[in-house]
Amino acid sequence: MNHIIREAVEDDFPAILELIRELAEYEKSPGEVTNTVERMREEKDLFRCLVAETTEKEIVGMALYFFAYFTWVGKSLYLEDIIVRQAYRQQKIGTELLGRVMQVAGEENCRRVRWQVLDWNEPAIAFYRKCGADINNEWLNCTFDEAGIAGYGK
Repeated sequence: MNHIIREAVEDDFPAILELIRELAEYEKSPGEVTNTVERMREEKDLFRCLVAETTEKEIVGMALYFFAYFTWVGKSLYLEDIIVRQAYRQQKIGTELLGRVMQVAGEENCRRVRWQVLDWNEPAIAFYRKCGADINNEWLNCTFDEAGIAGYGK
C-alpha cells in the first residue's frame, strides 16, 4: 500500500478524531472521548500531529504529540497517541510514524521522548520493545478530570 507521512492540517481533524475514537474503542474506553473537532481547532497550537495518508487521500494512521519540559532532562516530546487503522497494520506505517516523531524530536533538540502504553496491550509493548524503547513499570499515572480539577480543595 502506497502512503505518505505528512504534518496534519485543520482539515484532517475529523479523521484524526475518528482515529482517536477507534483507539478508545480498542482500549475499552469508548465513552471517555470528549474531545471535538471544534475543541481541536481552538487548541490547535497546543499539539502537533503527523498523519499517514494513502494515495487515495484516506488517513489511516496518526501520531499526535506535544512538547513538554521534564525537570530532570529539560525539553522533551510527549507522544500522546499513535494509531494505525486495523486494516493497515503490519505494513510498517506505525514504524514510519514513530520514526518521524523521533526525527522531529531530534530536530527540536529534545532530550527525551516519552509515551504510555497500557500494560495489557501486548502487541504495542512488543512493537515498542522491538523499536528499542525502555518500558518502565515503576511509575503510576495520576489524573484529575474536569470535575476533579473544579472540585479540588473544596
